[in-house]
Amino acid sequence: MMPKKPEPINSSGDRAQRGGRLPMTETPLESFPPVEQWDNWSEYDAAAWPRRVERKMMLIPTTCFNCEAGCGLMAYVDRETLKIHRLEGNPHHPGSRGRNCAKGPATLNQIEDPERILYPMKRVGPRGSGQFQRTTWDEVLGTIGDAIARALREGRHDEVMYHVGRPGADGYMDRVLRSWGIDGHNSHTNVCSAAARLGYALWGGADRPSPDFANARYIMLLSAHLETGHYFIPHAQRIMDAKEKGAKLCAVDVRLSNTASMADEWLAPWPGTEAMMLLAMAHVILSENLHNRDFLKEWTNWREMPGVDSGDGPDFEAFLAALAKHLSEFTPQRAAEECGLSVEQILRVARDIGEAGSAFAAHVWRNAAAGNLGGWQVARCLQLLVVLVGGVGARGGTNPNTSDKFVASPFSQPPPQNRWNELLYPREYPLSHHELSYLLPHFLSEGRGRLAVYFTRVYNPVWTNPDGLMWEKVLRDESKIGLHVALTPVWSETAQYADYVLPMGMGAERHDLMSQETHAARWISFRQPVLRVARERLGRPVEWTWQANPGEVWEEDEFWIALSWGMDGDGSLGIRKYYESPYRPGERISIDEYYRWIFENSVPGLPEEAARKNLTPLAYMRKFGAFEVERDTYQAHARKLSDDEMAGGVELDGAGVIRREGKAVGVVADGAPRVGFPTPSRRLEIYSTTLAAWGWPEHALPGYIESHIHRRHLDQEKGEYVLVATFRLPTLIHTRSANSKWLYELSNTNPVWVHPEDARRIGVKTGDCLRVATRIGHYVNKVWVTEGMRPGVLACSHHLGRWRLFDQVGPGHWAGVPVEQSEIAPGVVRFRRRGDIHPFSSDDPDSQRVWWTDGGVHQNLIFPVQPDPISGMHCWHQRVTVEPARPDDRYGDVVVDTNRSMEVYREWLALSRPGPGPGGLRRPLWLSRAVRPADEAYRVPD
Repeated sequence: MMPKKPEPINSSGDRAQRGGRLPMTETPLESFPPVEQWDNWSEYDAAAWPRRVERKMMLIPTTCFNCEAGCGLMAYVDRETLKIHRLEGNPHHPGSRGRNCAKGPATLNQIEDPERILYPMKRVGPRGSGQFQRTTWDEVLGTIGDAIARALREGRHDEVMYHVGRPGADGYMDRVLRSWGIDGHNSHTNVCSAAARLGYALWGGADRPSPDFANARYIMLLSAHLETGHYFIPHAQRIMDAKEKGAKLCAVDVRLSNTASMADEWLAPWPGTEAMMLLAMAHVILSENLHNRDFLKEWTNWREMPGVDSGDGPDFEAFLAALAKHLSEFTPQRAAEECGLSVEQILRVARDIGEAGSAFAAHVWRNAAAGNLGGWQVARCLQLLVVLVGGVGARGGTNPNTSDKFVASPFSQPPPQNRWNELLYPREYPLSHHELSYLLPHFLSEGRGRLAVYFTRVYNPVWTNPDGLMWEKVLRDESKIGLHVALTPVWSETAQYADYVLPMGMGAERHDLMSQETHAARWISFRQPVLRVARERLGRPVEWTWQANPGEVWEEDEFWIALSWGMDGDGSLGIRKYYESPYRPGERISIDEYYRWIFENSVPGLPEEAARKNLTPLAYMRKFGAFEVERDTYQAHARKLSDDEMAGGVELDGAGVIRREGKAVGVVADGAPRVGFPTPSRRLEIYSTTLAAWGWPEHALPGYIESHIHRRHLDQEKGEYVLVATFRLPTLIHTRSANSKWLYELSNTNPVWVHPEDARRIGVKTGDCLRVATRIGHYVNKVWVTEGMRPGVLACSHHLGRWRLFDQVGPGHWAGVPVEQSEIAPGVVRFRRRGDIHPFSSDDPDSQRVWWTDGGVHQNLIFPVQPDPISGMHCWHQRVTVEPARPDDRYGDVVVDTNRSMEVYREWLALSRPGPGPGGLRRPLWLSRAVRPADEAYRVPD
């Protein structure tokens, strides 16, 4: 008998009329619920099928916090239970346009993680003993506030430090730290992107590129933007938009990444030679007259390049000749030999870039810039290609990030601090881009200072940073760090050494403002605690966010307000006034008032758009979650100065630079006074007078610096290789994935990628264990043999290898492997697995369904610190010796010789050329600096 044909179902879910005819009323298909139904959206519970169980939801937007892209999220909150049902993309977000990667929806895992920290915890045993007990927020605020206030009153301002990894916000902490009067902001940038940032900043003041991918004709990525990287989802969709319109894509990567697999050109130069490759392309563009002559003449500082004065002043033809001479040594033939590429491919890519003209979009963030000694020159050389074709600020080209990123100003800004903390910016690195954060334990060990109060937030330096056992050593030492406060939603390898562990909210449990340079537009996105907002919509408001979040999970914004207000009770420290409400004088500001003021006063166009929808600006942002401030943000440098800007007191020098009180404020270009770029010349600095004046004249032009892992330093017959240990996986979040079951189910192992030729030479096959050794230690990991890897180079991904010394304190059981830490020789420490990941008991039934056992192998402990002498960036690429695992090795072993750590640190420190520089300055005044102090602080005291 034939099976019975099912009755048709109409768009309302009802059975259609007999005969197959649908009712006359039909519901149109939509990709997202209409806005007018967001407060009371009805849908059937898919998990209840075949029963028809209707759920009433509120849709509340927020911003993802699982990378720095700041994509929009939409929380579906059950109106009855106030439980977040799921998280999807926010279609009103200008950057992500309703799309998310796997990490966005996985925010729900993080919120529902049964092992998350729900209450403030206080250490009760020795540091590192894993002994904590629950405490109260009042006790936390009182103890920490007293310690900070005491340090400030005693003039020990440099002993208070805030150390953040991923900030996830724009400007908030700058205001807090300045209100305290300290130079105390530390970051993770020098283990992330400092090299590329310096390369870009030396060109045009802005330290990041903002490629207009959607309108480009040619795209070059020294990255994996179709799968990971800054900013994956906003960038990837626009890259594919361009591809659909005929643009070509070139990927530069030693791995056949997913991005490389989608590219028209895959270039895999030998690690560290990328700058040589780019310079050869510049040579082709210039020698074949593919460059934009007018742009070079108007918008570069060619007049300052040595040898261009013909006797009657600077001569542009002499400049072109000098530039051609500089590039003449970087021929395609030499680059092909040095990089291991073909001459034909170098020529083809260079000519394609030239043909694309100003519609050339290019990007590097970490990749080669983060891996190599002199990696900042990779960014400088990549930007040279953009400049040569006139692509800076052009449609389809590459904007400076300052054209596209929007940072709103809060009320009552404190003045810049008149202090300089040399634990952050030491004299050895006057040009470093951001703080020498990963050298903090080495500085403390040398006696350069101590910390009275040390905050870590979204930062796990014991695991993340190179030479992590140096961090463990100083975090245990109360003479070096008096009070360590870890602001974190979960336990980590670092939090276990804190005195207070304070639970802060996940991406949907906190307030922040974010904006990123995702495309040729400026936007702002509002992260908000969705359960608090849901309560407010239902008429059940709360005073503090922790009253709406699970347990007593708070948020940093309110924590800093409460802490700052309380530690200056009588106002004598001059702090309290910055936390008074602008609407209720003398009263403490609320979080609603803080953002209300910003949205009413600091976001152009928002009050008007909100009024059109009969909303206040704050209500608009709570409703839609994001706002586009401006679009088509091209040619910002070419904006003409207004009459007011040119009025009174301006001077014009011989190079066309407009100055006010000696400071460059504009430039004459294309026959008119224009704002230009934030550099000393107000032009793009093809010749860096800064590098020349600050002790590095040999690198003043874009050039090639031989990497510390150049292949001439390697002997493969002795098992020596380059290890690329920085590539990321699309589904993991640095060290913030361990509380997400969905993400770890997708990615839970990180084998060493080995080309078949190298596998034969070493004597290993897929699944075998390999010992990988650096100067200070080794680890044992499994091998994955693949042709998707450049021969002679090994690779191992970031993220994995989480360890747990204690059952209840440390990375969660979804990801953390139990280990034994022991000293197997004087100063030699071994981490050895005591078991695998396995099912465990919790309130989440999925914890009994865990099927993966591995968890990967940690790498960074065996990497010595390798600070670039100019950018300060840790040079991640490693020269390693590999061999099949020895009989006494076990999978997952990590062994570190701590005796060698300081030795390697001092070798790299010796490469620096310390300041002060011209005028007795610690750093060039024009070069950007995090939480910039007053000008007076830049001068070294006599």
